[in-house]
Amino acid sequence: MPTTALISVLCQDCVGLVSAIAGRLYDLGTNLGDTTFAVLGGAAEFTAVCELPPEITIEDVDAELRSLPELAKAEITVSPFELSPIHGPSGHITHRIQLKGGDHPGLIARLCEVFIQFGANIVRLNSEKIPGPKGDEYVVRIAVWIPPENSRSCLATISNTAGELRLECSWKEA
Repeated sequence: MPTTALISVLCQDCVGLVSAIAGRLYDLGTNLGDTTFAVLGGAAEFTAVCELPPEITIEDVDAELRSLPELAKAEITVSPFELSPIHGPSGHITHRIQLKGGDHPGLIARLCEVFIQFGANIVRLNSEKIPGPKGDEYVVRIAVWIPPENSRSCLATISNTAGELRLECSWKEA
């Protein structure tokens, strides 16, 4: 019976990082489930829910990842994943929303509060500050599941909230 594990790696970003991690996990016979990778400033974060074959332990995976030169100074956590490895309906993306403009304290908190009102679930969220000739621009990308009966009202409220924060707002159905 396979073990389900959560693998989390935080390290300095470098070219080939995802290839090194995914390649070693493949060599061990793991099956990657939901997986994310992001550059966070000068760092990188890799997270995955994996099925381990019966002959591979969590300790084996941890030791193998620590042996990779790309992960020499990484923070690595490999632990049992006790929740379902398959997400429910609210984990499916129905809309992708992008907001651009100046940074404001509390911006993400204000936007995310809107989703609660409409029973929507944030599936992925990415934000970054991009330097530009006219100053920094803040970009927020949100992949969200919105119940069909609430999508029109939810998107209108997000758009209005973005306008109050002087942000450009665009969205598309997934």
